[in-house]
Amino acid sequence: MAISTFSSLLRYRKWAKSNWLVASLGLLLIVFSLSFFLYLTSDSVPSVDHYHPPITSPPDLVKLKLSSKAKERGAFCLDGSLPGYHFSKGSGSGTKSWLIHLEGGSWCNTIASCSARAMTRLGSSKYFEHEVSFQGVLSSDPSQNPDFFNWNRVKVRYCDGASFSGRPEAELKNETRLFFRGQLIWEAIIDELLSMGMSNAKQGILTGCSAGGLASLIHCDYFRDHLPKDAFVKCVSDGGFFLNVPDVLGNPTMRYFYHDLVKLQGLDKSLDQKCVARTEPFKCMFPQEFVNNIRTPVFLVNAAYDYWQIQHVLVPASTDLDKSWAKCRLNIKECDAEQMKILHGFRSSLMDAIGKFHQNKAGGMFIDSCYSHSQMLKPVMWHSPTSTRIKNKTIAESVGDWYFNRKPVKLIDRPYPCNPYCYNMNFT
Repeated sequence: MAISTFSSLLRYRKWAKSNWLVASLGLLLIVFSLSFFLYLTSDSVPSVDHYHPPITSPPDLVKLKLSSKAKERGAFCLDGSLPGYHFSKGSGSGTKSWLIHLEGGSWCNTIASCSARAMTRLGSSKYFEHEVSFQGVLSSDPSQNPDFFNWNRVKVRYCDGASFSGRPEAELKNETRLFFRGQLIWEAIIDELLSMGMSNAKQGILTGCSAGGLASLIHCDYFRDHLPKDAFVKCVSDGGFFLNVPDVLGNPTMRYFYHDLVKLQGLDKSLDQKCVARTEPFKCMFPQEFVNNIRTPVFLVNAAYDYWQIQHVLVPASTDLDKSWAKCRLNIKECDAEQMKILHGFRSSLMDAIGKFHQNKAGGMFIDSCYSHSQMLKPVMWHSPTSTRIKNKTIAESVGDWYFNRKPVKLIDRPYPCNPYCYNMNFT
């Protein structure tokens, strides 16, 4: 209101140059003072979904490179095209440090869905962007990415539909001509990066978001084992902790989905073998079943009110025929009391699922109570003046503290809507 009034005065009054200068300086002082006050008094800060994303330096645009080793290894996307990645070379103290990020994008569990996926960028390199922006944990801007900005940074494109874990022996010998080669894609690109200097790495991080976040857990020990023995290696899963919970009608929707996915693309040999030996292979897609078997230190970044899981696992469209959940699924602020009770129950399921992992001394976690998903590539969530925080720590600061052993990090947010720093997605 004060700014609006001030603008009106400027529009209707003719001031001398000196008055203009004084007024401008006064306005700047007011804005600065208000911003500083809000920054210091966290209890007064409104949810950051009211803010516009902060203005940052232009993102890095990094060119696509198709894998040179893929063809000889038989590593193909769903449609038979070559897989690819984007590589930004490290500099200075980061020349022997490598951060590998696995792209996400759900999965395909039927011939029909995989065939449709093969005609998109999630199933064919024919549709990959030739350049992508590197932001968040991939950024070269130290103000946006304070600990990893000068590392060798790689974004591996996702085009197999099975968290980089499908096996060619599962391919159906029919006219669909689909390639289930996710495991081979993973191995080929890691071999290629090793030949580009990663074999001399002193530090390494494997990370990924969503289906890529799940892949970063599945392949964490493989990554550790293929880097030098004296390298400092850890893994970070972003939005990859998918829960084995029924939907609101009591149906095991996600269990059915994973069962069909594992069977179709032959994932049983790619999953944790200790888990597969004691239970049905599809259950080993759920991190709670195998995360404690991972030998390499792991950090979990997850939203307790993960919008993807709420929209596809807890309340898939098939369960909401009367559209009673329509507004709530799009915007958590539109959920009524009964719906919030169910969402709080979903959060409790996550707390139960990570209970044993919480005791892991080498592990770390940042579990915020935001309506978000895959947060590490978004500057406004990863590290910015208005980023999501727990105990005044951004995700970037928390991951950095944990990775470099500056301090243990086991941050679990209070239930929604207690966190004033949340960047809650609004799909309306």
